[in-house]
Amino acid sequence: MMNKKISELPEFDMAQYIKNDEDIAEYLRQVLEEGDASELAAALGHIAKARGMTEIAKSSGIKREALYKALRPNTKPRLDTIQRVCHALGVKLTATTLQ
Repeated sequence: MMNKKISELPEFDMAQYIKNDEDIAEYLRQVLEEGDASELAAALGHIAKARGMTEIAKSSGIKREALYKALRPNTKPRLDTIQRVCHALGVKLTATTLQ
C-alpha cells in the first residue's frame, strides 16, 4: 500500500465534471438548496470555467479578471452579477413555494 502526502494528491477540479446543461442545472439546484451565497459564487465560477471564462466574461459584460474575483470561493457577489453570469451561462434561477 502506497501512502501519499496530502500535498501529493491531485487537486479536485469541479469544472472537469460539468459536461452538459443537465449537469449545470443539477449542480446549481443542489447549491441553491443549501442556501450558502459563497457556495453559489464558487459554483458559478466552476461552471464558467467549464464553459470558458473568457467567453462568459464577454457574454456577461463583466471583465474576465473581475469575473474571477467575483466568482471565487467565499465571496458574496451582487445579485446583478449573479444574474448576468446566469444569463451568459443560459440558466435561470427560479423560486418555488416551500413544500
